Amino acid sequence: MKTYKKLLLAAAWLVTLPALANNTSPYLVSTDWLDKNLNDPKVKVIEVSVVPGVYERGHIPGAVNFEWHTDLVDPVRRDIVSQKDLEKKLRAAGVNQDSTVILYGDNNNWFAAWGAWVLDVYSVKNVKLLDGGRKKWEAEGRALSPIAATPAAGNVQVSAANLQLRARLSDVVAVAERKSNAALVDIRSADEFNGKVFAPAGVQELAVRAGHVPGAVNVPWAQAVAADGTFKPVEELRKLYAGVGVDGKRPVITYCRIGERSSHTWFALKKLLGYDVRNYDGSWTEYGNAVGVPVNNPAGTVWGGR
Repeated sequence: MKTYKKLLLAAAWLVTLPALANNTSPYLVSTDWLDKNLNDPKVKVIEVSVVPGVYERGHIPGAVNFEWHTDLVDPVRRDIVSQKDLEKKLRAAGVNQDSTVILYGDNNNWFAAWGAWVLDVYSVKNVKLLDGGRKKWEAEGRALSPIAATPAAGNVQVSAANLQLRARLSDVVAVAERKSNAALVDIRSADEFNGKVFAPAGVQELAVRAGHVPGAVNVPWAQAVAADGTFKPVEELRKLYAGVGVDGKRPVITYCRIGERSSHTWFALKKLLGYDVRNYDGSWTEYGNAVGVPVNNPAGTVWGGR
């Protein structure tokens, strides 16, 4: 009988292994956790989605909407939102000094991760991503509301931007010219990386050169997520990036086209793996338009070519 009980316990333990493989990072919350904590006054939920109108059609109850192209960037300069404007926006979202901010969005949290990066630059505390974002929340049939949230004003104080968390054009050129040993991760599609296309179809922000920064490795951002939109387990992520020589032994710079997709990889590498990572938000639209910088273009595509 004792042997039988031991076998039952062992079988139960084996059944739990998939759950144990899931990430338990302090920077992620599960859909189940959020569902149970939606009424906690210290939990503030913010949606940052790619597609306009998604929030209005239905969102996590109580969530406030941040539009990435207006609320998280400077409206005139090509820069991230200012300290003053971000503080104003967060206070309007009801965020207090002791709040836990949960970000989520569509497209596997692509732009929600951008929001997490912006908030990290300004040292906003207790910021987490909803693992799986809208995709997982909706797939599980959880509640959505069309009613826009109107929270009481918060009192959060936003610090000055920590510029050490951003990579600039000069940092990336230094890698291209082998004057820096930083690992450069291009998270765009293989066709963008190889110069076959300048950018994904239908996008507005373009560069006059195709290809990638010399020395960069290509790991498309979506390789970091599972089928349900959640991040892959930490050990899978570690193996994925180690396969291209990114193992945390040297600083990392991530980039894409305008800095948003690369924020997702920044989150995986920095928040989940704990590597020293900066996001280059100038990305290919800055680098590919810069005069005199080295470019690798295996496909040989030329702007205006026939």
